[in-house]
Amino acid sequence: MIVRSQIIGCGSYLPSRLVTNAELAAKVDTSDEWIVERSGIRQRHIAAEGETTSDLATNAALRALEAAGISGSAVDLLIVATATPDNTFPATATKVQSRIGMKHGAAFDIQAVCSGFVYALSVADNFIKSGQVQTAVVIGAETFSRILDWNDRATCVLFGDGAGAVVLRANRGKGSSADRGILSTHLHSDGSHYDLLYVDGGPSSTQTVGHVHMEGREVFRHAVINLAAVVGEALAANDLKASDIDWVVPHQANRRIIEGTAKKLGFPLDKMVMTVERHANTSAASIPLALTEAVGDGRIKPGQLVLLEAMGGGFTWGSALVRM
Repeated sequence: MIVRSQIIGCGSYLPSRLVTNAELAAKVDTSDEWIVERSGIRQRHIAAEGETTSDLATNAALRALEAAGISGSAVDLLIVATATPDNTFPATATKVQSRIGMKHGAAFDIQAVCSGFVYALSVADNFIKSGQVQTAVVIGAETFSRILDWNDRATCVLFGDGAGAVVLRANRGKGSSADRGILSTHLHSDGSHYDLLYVDGGPSSTQTVGHVHMEGREVFRHAVINLAAVVGEALAANDLKASDIDWVVPHQANRRIIEGTAKKLGFPLDKMVMTVERHANTSAASIPLALTEAVGDGRIKPGQLVLLEAMGGGFTWGSALVRM
């Protein structure tokens, strides 16, 4: 018998304000057709004035805890994956810890941009497998709208705000791919591509927040190659084939990246959970947002095999194979 980290609850939160492509087209030189053709995005949620990443994260965490049927006092570990924390310090996770009533254990942030949720899931899984933690909450939360240059049509049309969360609990398994829980995680980074997707600010460099800059064509090319490779790595590690996967929940960066990765791996598009049209790219929040939606509407069922994959600035990328 081995210890597995089983997902026992999912939750999400989206700010109430919706911004359509038409609204953006009235402010910058773009159009609904241009945005949809290049990204598949039609709208995005934007946090209200004064609404912070910790607010979004707390709402998502409380909903995940409700779905799991447990209270915050039962949580031993809380990780927030975010590139847009409330403050330079303390960690946004400590604010969430206090708000959900978590009284013991540890809370901290992880920064791997769009791959952050997969990174955080891997860290929590290893804490659980080591026996240090029984119950963990993993959150991806972003207010990416706060680091956008709203005059830059190449970036401002692509991103949105939101949060998603899962509750993990230690569960016994036999050590096979039939076990429920996280079967494996696979993480990578390559800092030589740092300047292809970055924010031009920070405490030690400019003492400012800065704005997102991206070489879209190069990011697209690397994304399809890296994501296909890390998905293949997850399948090989568990002696599985693409046809064994029930659902793929990809990072919702761009519909064309999702389609390109699916084609490269031979996954049918109807197995890909896609929310990018309605959520845009919510960075670390995109996978748990999409996962929560697919669990909530009944597409993803208990016992099904789900593959999560993401790539973000750094570059960072990773995958996680989970039996629900």
